[in-house]
Amino acid sequence: MTLQLYKSQIGNISEIIVTGSKSESNRLLLLQALYPELSIENISNSDDSKVMQKALISVDDVIDVHHAGTAMRFLTAYFAQQIGREVVLTGSDRMKERPIEILVDALNQLGAQITYLEAHGCPPLKIKGTYLVKDKVTLKANVSSQYISALLLIASSLENGLELTLEGKITSIPYINMTLDLLNQVGVKTTFENQVIKVEPKHSNLSCDLLVVESDWSSASYFYSIIALSPLGTEIKLSSYKQDSLQGDSVLAEIYKTFGVDTVFGDHTITLKKVEIIQEKAVEFQLNNAPDIAQTIAVTCLGLGVNCHLSGLHTLKIKETDRLVALQNELEKLNAKVDISEDALDLYIPSLIKNNVTIATYNDHRMAMAFAPLALKTNLNIEDHMVVSKSYPTFWDDLKTLGFKFSK
Repeated sequence: MTLQLYKSQIGNISEIIVTGSKSESNRLLLLQALYPELSIENISNSDDSKVMQKALISVDDVIDVHHAGTAMRFLTAYFAQQIGREVVLTGSDRMKERPIEILVDALNQLGAQITYLEAHGCPPLKIKGTYLVKDKVTLKANVSSQYISALLLIASSLENGLELTLEGKITSIPYINMTLDLLNQVGVKTTFENQVIKVEPKHSNLSCDLLVVESDWSSASYFYSIIALSPLGTEIKLSSYKQDSLQGDSVLAEIYKTFGVDTVFGDHTITLKKVEIIQEKAVEFQLNNAPDIAQTIAVTCLGLGVNCHLSGLHTLKIKETDRLVALQNELEKLNAKVDISEDALDLYIPSLIKNNVTIATYNDHRMAMAFAPLALKTNLNIEDHMVVSKSYPTFWDDLKTLGFKFSK
């Protein structure tokens, strides 16, 4: 279904409660499956986290994760060490195109029994849970940090833990550090020196039996964009956030200073305020550690009339869609000129943003949410608008609360 957004203006200061981080939730759900005494609060209400929860308690022989890439990677590692369990792990048509060979090879090196049922290197996978006898493995580090995190999350359940050597430039280090920090919080000892990560086995009780998930910074990005595109003095308060966040996307607070947005940290809240009109004609950001906010930043730049160069985006090609191609297609509908390479995007803004354009979403939640703030500048339409449920089911309700006007 297509949602028609009308040119809008948000009201006075509003407060939005954002669901828990999908990244933190899915990591903690897997740890909870390994250590049932662990309790979790503020779990993400996203489709991805619901898929993860359902899969971890399922007794079915076939587990379908649909579009949930994080769940696919984490569950591949989880089921590989579930001795005596045999499952087929599958997903959507797009999921069956997304590579997983690097992770499967690493698990098989440890002693796992995983085979491909269709295309080599991609799901669906047949996994025979078994005792993983080895405790050392080498992994290419420049593709997806989720492969690394998947191994780290099960490492403490292995008899001798795990020593993981990373080859090449490491992608999305904050997400690896998030995984290690959560392991540390439940009492698992880890080290990360140079290119080697060591996780010790955990055979005793947890040191922490309750963890509270911080709200999702990726979801906060859309409100940063909304404030950047709003008049001076506009404010939004978001909860629940903390200044010492584990999430790489918390770099938003620094990045959006460039767009005149100030971030004030309160008691588990952040208040975003438009304090300055941007003077720059062009901006550059290296997003190797936070690629999921690239779409939001590109659309913000379009709305502000600022050319941009975004780099460090090589992982976007293996997401829900090829996000670089999708961004190019949709931004050019709005009259922008866009050049893309394997890991970068250059946006050249138009003299006038085309009105009433229909934005395709490519089964990608971030395409829908990233483009929505443009309704502060022009009328536009969002196809398959409920794709947002993958990470932020109440997104449109929250925009309506802010004053956005739309109809189906």
